[in-house]
Amino acid sequence: MRKLFLCATAAAAFMACNNGGGTQGSKADSSLNAAFQAYQDRFIEQLWKENPEWATTVGYHKYDSLLPIPDSAAAQARLAFARQQLDSLKTFDKDKLTDANQIDLQLIENALQSTIWSINELKSNEWDPSSFNVSNTFAFILNENYAPLESRLRSIYSRLQHVPAYYAAAKKQISNPVPELTSLAIDQNNGGLGVIEKDFADSLQKTTIPAAEKAAMIARAKTAAAAIRDYAAWLKTLKPAQPRSFRLGKQLYSQKFNFDIQSTFSAEQIYDSAVARKAFVHSEMTKISRQLWPKYFGNATMPTDSLILISRMIDTLSVKHVKPEEFQSAIEKQIPELIAFIKEKDLLYIDPSKPLVVRKEPAYMAGVAGASISAPGPYDKGGNTYYNVGSLEGWPKDKAESYLREYNHYILQILDIHEAIPGHYTQLVYANQSPSLIKSLLSNGAMIEGWAVYTEQMMLENGYGNNEPEMWLMWYKWNLRAVCNTILDYNVHVNNMSREDAIHLLTKEAFQQQAEAEGKWKRVSVTSVQLTSYFTGYKEIIDLREAYKTKMGKEYNLKAFNEKFLSYGNSPVKYIRQLMLK
Repeated sequence: MRKLFLCATAAAAFMACNNGGGTQGSKADSSLNAAFQAYQDRFIEQLWKENPEWATTVGYHKYDSLLPIPDSAAAQARLAFARQQLDSLKTFDKDKLTDANQIDLQLIENALQSTIWSINELKSNEWDPSSFNVSNTFAFILNENYAPLESRLRSIYSRLQHVPAYYAAAKKQISNPVPELTSLAIDQNNGGLGVIEKDFADSLQKTTIPAAEKAAMIARAKTAAAAIRDYAAWLKTLKPAQPRSFRLGKQLYSQKFNFDIQSTFSAEQIYDSAVARKAFVHSEMTKISRQLWPKYFGNATMPTDSLILISRMIDTLSVKHVKPEEFQSAIEKQIPELIAFIKEKDLLYIDPSKPLVVRKEPAYMAGVAGASISAPGPYDKGGNTYYNVGSLEGWPKDKAESYLREYNHYILQILDIHEAIPGHYTQLVYANQSPSLIKSLLSNGAMIEGWAVYTEQMMLENGYGNNEPEMWLMWYKWNLRAVCNTILDYNVHVNNMSREDAIHLLTKEAFQQQAEAEGKWKRVSVTSVQLTSYFTGYKEIIDLREAYKTKMGKEYNLKAFNEKFLSYGNSPVKYIRQLMLK
């Protein structure tokens, strides 16, 4: 259900300069708004009863001991819940709500409609075995210190009882699995076994729980682990004669885009914009490459083909990178330098009290992205925010070298801006301050990813990297990643782009290393639409900033724009735009 509701968990709270509540509409009805606030409270409480795992990961721990069984009855219950809540929303006249409440109503409505569409139309439970995985929530309960360890372990013990039934129901749901998603499910479920077999047992030894009770808890963990291992083994035996393609097709893709992205643009319009942006970026990169050529190649003949020229320059700059064993430590070192720059330039406030922990990416998360942020939810404001870094341990030398050339000296800094400061980590810290719990829970991924991409440009515009053309060239290369993510995702899922053509796009036109391109192909074969969120959100934020500059005139201030934008929580940019330009 968490996936169906498009939830991206928010981070710890921070007192932003604007409470994000919006202004009172001229027709706002105070009694109606009070009724809507009461409805939201009831809706959220019922939401957690229906989705206890989601509740746990956002810091609401009333239902930690529950593990719902994903059978057909549960799907019917979700449908009934969604339809009932949509009926309740019809009792509120949107035009008489405050600006902030209008956004919340639309977020709830979109989430409920998405749930119905996902169950009735998308039906991913039939073809996506990776949607069945218990390890993530178990790891969350084990690792977050929101309650005494003994209490958390007993919640895990209660949940473990239902793991065999969970996977038995999963087997009944799957009818025609996508091979790529089947492989992902096997890897991630096997990767999560250590949480139950080792981490849980190790944690028990740190407690004063009686020996007999510990023995019972370990025995139940072994039974649960056996069910997970059996599920992974069962998936390996599935060999459908005509397996379903991972490609969604235009109709499902367009519908999913509308629900997930919530943009003012259609999927096709965003694709067209990305194609135009690619041409612009290529033009800028050609200018910079011509400027840099004499510095690095002296009097050597400059290639006439602009893509070859750019590629030669990028390849030359990419040899400057850290050693494989220094990848994570280099990221850790970079964080305080980013904070210092933001303070010096007064770009926005960074709360020093919120922890950011750089850690090796947990095994149960492996297989999709090499770097990510895991943040506590709005109920768990004191929890850690993790910067998950993929490990290069055990990689063949040539593969590691290719990866490090991709994340070279320049790109690694841009990655840290995007993932951490002032990108995802900073945005998520602000997001929880929104007085609207709905905006934190029903987060808009395009706004979140778009902000991270926008901050890369914003930092360089303000002198980060000393305006070196090398840094700008590499940022344009990085920006091409967001642009080509959209082009790739749409072409693969709608236009049946082949793997060969996809790799060509990424390596020859986006100048990515082979290892990165192959990883992106794997990602586009196990996800859909999400890759468009980066460029869509970025485009909408840049468009909004230009419109806001025009509105404010001489009173425009970048820090004020950044903080005001972030103060509205994880809302779709189209709704933030309405409020900021009102």
